[in-house]
Amino acid sequence: MSTVLFVVTGARSWTLSDGTSHPTGYWAEELLTPYRLLTDAGHDVVFATPGGVAPVADEGSLAADEDARDALAGIEGLQAPRRLDDIDLAAFDAVFYPGGHGPMEDLASDPTSGALLAEALETDKPLALVCHGLAALLAARREDGSLTAEGRKVAAFTDEEERQGGLADKAPWLLESTLRAQGVRVEAAEPWADHLVEDGALVSGQNPQSSASVARALLSRLGA
Repeated sequence: MSTVLFVVTGARSWTLSDGTSHPTGYWAEELLTPYRLLTDAGHDVVFATPGGVAPVADEGSLAADEDARDALAGIEGLQAPRRLDDIDLAAFDAVFYPGGHGPMEDLASDPTSGALLAEALETDKPLALVCHGLAALLAARREDGSLTAEGRKVAAFTDEEERQGGLADKAPWLLESTLRAQGVRVEAAEPWADHLVEDGALVSGQNPQSSASVARALLSRLGA
């Protein structure tokens, strides 16, 4: 079977435009649902974060699922992830990025994550991202400074969903419009719809509701 690298935010807060910190992390469903689907199919999952810090789940995502906290605590390796700097992409069959607002804080500008994503995109390694996890694409750049994902089709957390979630007015930048401004082709569906976009080996989902669809599309690329 295959080994899938889960690159997870190490951020515990998101710095808003007024300088205040909004507590966050990864979104529980966006990690837990794909993890379950992949491991139930027999695949191995390895976790990595910037600096190898233990990631935290956004408390808002735990409030929506009473069992998520215990389920996450039982995942082997999640609390002792590998350092992104130590990752050799060639050792993995696919890569997955869950969301939460955390990636807006760290992965959007992390050079190690960016280099890993650029390599995955350039070699057509199966790559799946969901919701705010697509912020990590902003760190993946060519030598001329353009995004490696320029011209690619994706789904990502939309500006309208950010507005409905109540943080758009304080956000230092919005994911959908920032990706569009840098040449990524964002295909948006209605807010909170399960929306999947597939572009070759690149798979992406708009929001937490899309997590299972993204995982199943990744499974299909792994031959499951």
